[in-house]
Amino acid sequence: MASLAHLAVRVGANVQPGQVVSVSARPGQEALARAIADAAYREGARFVDLAWFDPWVKLARLRHAPGDTLDFVPPWYGQRAVGLGEAGAATIALAGPTTPGLYDDVDPARAGRDRLPSVREGIEVIMAAKVNWTVVPCPNPEWARLVFPGLEPGAALERLWEQVAHVCRLDEPDPAAAWRARSAELEASAARLDARRLSALRFTGPGTDLTVGLLPGSRWVGGGDRRRDGLAHLPNIPTEEVFTTPDPERTEGVVTATRPLDLGGTIVEGLRVRFSGGRAVEITADAGAEALRARVAVDEGGSRLGEVALVDGSGRIGPLGTVFYDTLLDENATSHIALGAGYPKGASDEGAPRINDSRIHIDFMIGGPQVTVLGVGPDGREAPVLEGGAWR
Repeated sequence: MASLAHLAVRVGANVQPGQVVSVSARPGQEALARAIADAAYREGARFVDLAWFDPWVKLARLRHAPGDTLDFVPPWYGQRAVGLGEAGAATIALAGPTTPGLYDDVDPARAGRDRLPSVREGIEVIMAAKVNWTVVPCPNPEWARLVFPGLEPGAALERLWEQVAHVCRLDEPDPAAAWRARSAELEASAARLDARRLSALRFTGPGTDLTVGLLPGSRWVGGGDRRRDGLAHLPNIPTEEVFTTPDPERTEGVVTATRPLDLGGTIVEGLRVRFSGGRAVEITADAGAEALRARVAVDEGGSRLGEVALVDGSGRIGPLGTVFYDTLLDENATSHIALGAGYPKGASDEGAPRINDSRIHIDFMIGGPQVTVLGVGPDGREAPVLEGGAWR
């Protein structure tokens, strides 16, 4: 745990002396949150601010609060996010389910209206590169039981920690150096994609034939990132993706998710989405579809794409074959797209005015060895980009 906390502080957020550090956590994540606070203060943090969110309190709201109040967000929540951006703070969020199935008996339409702990201002601060931030997984007993239901609880938690340590490269002699090397590989993949000047991507596979149009002069991003003043940080630990910002009006076809989606405590299984004119016009699933439909209905941009990301088979997550039921890990196991807000870093000056705007950003996984990704050139010709999980 101390090694993961150290990695989150030194490599992920790259906390600087004198910085305010925000740590976002939930019940079940106390030990890692405290270890991160200890590591941050050792690095000279000015103040560590714990942003605590309790899913059980949210459950009480979903069950009993008047329906027309469920989308209310106290203004000081947004003010806090804005304040962190103005302070150039470091933010570290802990990922991983802590209460799987907690909202299973809640009306999905009600659940979809309450987006907390996410707030629009928090998304805007990250998109504007005002903070040096990272997200790291936090193993806990509830998550371990979800991922390894056939194991005794203690063994399940031990197995989860083993796999998290592996995908976070904590088993390397120098994890920081290992992440620098992996970041360089991802940046090289992004540069090769930039060189192809793609107009669109086409995903084909079982239940999938989806074309995602790209913005003019789209930029591919992978590996580390920089705050707007140039401070380097590693947004996700682990990260295995290269991504860009698509044209929100040029997605067509159908796509079938290849992994479950954890939508804030609601598991969406067997997700299928049909796009027309850039909009998700039909969302169905074996379970959880209503919650996702309610979530994307939050605003005009919620049903359009803000990200398309490619993940090859050379990373550490996909080869494990483990379904983690956590977006941080599952999205870095395979290619994915995201409904909602787009990243300015993935667009050129020409394309920037067309970036999708939304209060949400929801990634779901659509890739894998059976899914081929074709690049569409400016002349309309298609050529493989990813095939069988390997770059072409």
